[in-house]
Amino acid sequence: METATERTTVLCTAELIEENGRFTLVVRDFVRDTVQRAEVSGGAVDRLPYFLSLLRSKQRAGY
Repeated sequence: METATERTTVLCTAELIEENGRFTLVVRDFVRDTVQRAEVSGGAVDRLPYFLSLLRSKQRAGY
């Protein structure tokens, strides 16, 4: 019997880096071969769990 195999492809990664009290978000896009960096406020970092919960709720709603 033949079985289907799942294939995983990483399209992009995101890292949040803290250095000397400053936060930098680094997004690597492997499809477009680009890297973007943005300084992020501490308040935005504190709200990341909220932003992620919004994304999860949109997925459940079919968006």
